[in-house]
This record gives sequence, C-alpha cells and structure tokens, in this order.
Amino acid sequence: MFPVCHIEDLPVGASVRIRIDDTTPAIAVFHTEDGLYAVDDTCSHQDASLSEGWVEGCFVECPLHAALFDLRTGAPTCLPARRPVRTHEVGVLDGTVHVRPAVREGAVA
Repeated sequence: MFPVCHIEDLPVGASVRIRIDDTTPAIAVFHTEDGLYAVDDTCSHQDASLSEGWVEGCFVECPLHAALFDLRTGAPTCLPARRPVRTHEVGVLDGTVHVRPAVREGAVA
C-alpha cells in the first residue's frame, strides 16, 4: 500500500489526486461521510479529473460533463459516461491514508 496523506489533512468532503509512478494512472482519493474511497482519477467518458468533481454521499460528479460515478463500485449512474472507473483499496494505518492500486487488466503482477 502507498501512503497518501495524514487523515487530518483530508477532511470529510475533500479529495486528493495522487500519482504513484509513471505506469500507474492517477488515483483520486475521497473522504466522504461514509468513509474513504479511491477510484481512477480520469473520467471514463472524457479526459477530466474526478478529484476536481463534486462529491455528494458516495457519488462524484465529473466536472466536465456531469457524469456521476458511484465511489463504492466505480459504476456510472448516468450519461454521458457508460464505462466504470476502476476502484482501489484504501485504508488508514497509524493515522495515514494508504491506497493499494488495483491491478490493471493485462498487467503482469
């Protein structure tokens, strides 16, 4: 798992965009009232950063065309997005938020 930030630096309603390395797509980490969630940062409809979107409950709205994604599953809930975004494991260890990136399809583990 990769460290993201201290939990107190990511208040409820906030998000942060992280880059782990040049081969891993950027990840958006969200702190909602229901907990922490991490998804690929790029909207599956068009090249927009979901970490810059609007969070309500367990959903994030893309800032470009208002596609809505369920942060729990990555599934789009309305058009124009049709494909889900990948979700990632996220947790807190010793007060630090950590993310374990999901393995990309076709990647060698």
